[in-house]
Amino acid sequence: MKKTTGALVGLCATGPLLLALPILGIGAGTASASCSTDGAQGVDASAVAKQVKAILDGGDKGSVSVPGLDAPADQVPNAKTIQATGVAMNIPARGQVVALATALQESGLRNLTYGDRDSLGLFQQRPSMGWGTASQILDPVHASTKFYEGLKKVSGWQSLSVTQAAQAVQKSGFPEAYAKWEPLATALQKAIEPLLQKAGGASPSPSPSGSADTSPSPDSAGGCSADGDGTDFGTIPAGALPKEYKIPASAPPKVQTAIRWALGQLGTPYQWGGTCTDSHGKNPMGRCDCSSLMQGAYKAAGVTLTRTTYTQVKDGKSVSVDALKPGDLLFTEGTAAVPEHVGMAIGQGLIVHAPHTGDVVRITTVASWKSRILAARRVV
Repeated sequence: MKKTTGALVGLCATGPLLLALPILGIGAGTASASCSTDGAQGVDASAVAKQVKAILDGGDKGSVSVPGLDAPADQVPNAKTIQATGVAMNIPARGQVVALATALQESGLRNLTYGDRDSLGLFQQRPSMGWGTASQILDPVHASTKFYEGLKKVSGWQSLSVTQAAQAVQKSGFPEAYAKWEPLATALQKAIEPLLQKAGGASPSPSPSGSADTSPSPDSAGGCSADGDGTDFGTIPAGALPKEYKIPASAPPKVQTAIRWALGQLGTPYQWGGTCTDSHGKNPMGRCDCSSLMQGAYKAAGVTLTRTTYTQVKDGKSVSVDALKPGDLLFTEGTAAVPEHVGMAIGQGLIVHAPHTGDVVRITTVASWKSRILAARRVV
């Protein structure tokens, strides 16, 4: 965690280091402590919305500038990941604003590989204080998850101010520093929310090979799993998560983590052979293909999967398609012995998967896959 002294808006570059105190058995720190108290005041919400749309929805990236978003190509995708993780964890908008304000203060919404002592990432969390390994903390979904878990442990956080709630989790050496970021965090949350829901005129991505998510034919519907087959959700836009979906509370913790991590990749472009280690980044090979999405999701949960569909179909144990549970891997295309595609059941009759070149990580229904499923494996 570093105190800043540079010229970046609301941030500093180098200077005296601060030690954060632990809370709830976990400690975090301040990577970019306040150099002034005015910071990002006077936010133009319309300009923020244009900047967000420019980065996330393919607009003219040079058409608008927002104070506090001096590196929007990096900052806005990180903000989206923080917010999407909150949505997946059923954190209300207020909590998402708290998380965004915290990351703006701690790292300037940058996934920093440095900080005071061993502080890292968007929230400057420390491996030595129980936030996870260095690799985990540098995963924005893991970092966001841990922040929200800490927030939920703060009694009555919903009634606290943004800065009080953030401070209760972070225990920063600058307890009032978060306040100045509330306007920008609020504007970001409001701008990103409709894009996560694929509202406001955003249309689903095309599906060149005809695998867009549509309502299944009658012969493919039917109770494939204990919690339905997903038909009630109708057509699910590419990259969107239905509002009614909740990560199953009854699923094992590792499965919940794997699902949450996979959902954090929604909307990112498919890349054949991609490692899924930086799906929101600029390098195409850091994006996900179907099997690396599964491998990355379970890696975040501390479970090792092999790399390809050909080997993942041998991981874990075989289960019946009529008795699926959240976290099960479902294989289609090719043959049962050598399948060519895989997705993960996430409960409520839904599947998350990375379809093919030209598409994005998305949600589909068990019903639409039922007649094509070649094998199912349970790895937890």
